[in-house]
Amino acid sequence: MLGRMRWQSMTYSSWTRTLPWKSWQPGLMGLLSVLGGGVVAQTEVGTGIDADAGLPYWEIREPGMSLRLVQRLPDQTRAFFLARGFARTDVDLIAQSCVFQTIFKNTSQTAQPSVLEYNLRDWRVRTADAAHGMKTREDWAEEWAARGSPQRARIAFEWALFPTRQAYNPGDYNWGMSVFNLPPDSRFDLEIVWQQYGSRHTHVLRDIHCAPDISTPETSTPATPTPATPEAP
Repeated sequence: MLGRMRWQSMTYSSWTRTLPWKSWQPGLMGLLSVLGGGVVAQTEVGTGIDADAGLPYWEIREPGMSLRLVQRLPDQTRAFFLARGFARTDVDLIAQSCVFQTIFKNTSQTAQPSVLEYNLRDWRVRTADAAHGMKTREDWAEEWAARGSPQRARIAFEWALFPTRQAYNPGDYNWGMSVFNLPPDSRFDLEIVWQQYGSRHTHVLRDIHCAPDISTPETSTPATPTPATPEAP
C-alpha cells in the first residue's frame, strides 16, 4: 500500500508541474440561494487540492449542505476494480469514463435542521458540445449484464458507486464514486439538483476537469536472438 501511494504521489507531482490550475485557491462567488422560510444565504464555491487524496477537488457549500467532487486518476480506478474481479477490458471502460469521488453532506444540524434529498437522474453534465445525464448504478448494471461480468464484481461495483438517490437527515452524509461518462482530460460543468427546506435547489459547478490518463502502456520485451549453431563439416 505504501509503495502504491508513493507512486501515485510522485506521478501526480510530475504531472501537475505544467498545469495552470495547480495554483488555484478556494474562493467565494457572489451567488445567492434562497432557502425556505425566507432565509437568504451566500453560496461558497471553491476548488483546490484535497488534503487526503492529494488531487484536485471542486466544491459547493450552502447553509444546510456541502458537496465535494475529488478527481481520481484512471490508474487508481483500474487498480481498485481489478482487485474486485473485473476483467481488464471492463476496468479500462470504467477508468476512461471520468470518475470522481463524491462526498455529499447534510450540514443543516448546525442551523435550521432539514432533510436533504437528491436524485442523480436530475443532474446534468454539460460540455461545450452537448449535455447528458449521469451514468447511474442502474445504467451500469445493464452494462455489466450485457458484458457477462462476474457477479461478485458487479456487487462490489454497485457498493462503490455513489447511490442514485438518497435522503439525508441533518448531520448525515455519504460518499462514493461518480461516473460522468466523458473521456480522460475532458472539462465539463455539472448542474446539481437537490431538495431541502421545502423547495428545489440547483447550482452549476463549472470547469470541472477529468484526470488525464497517464498510464504507461505495457510493452513486451523483445526476445533475445539465439545464435546460429555452426554446421558440422
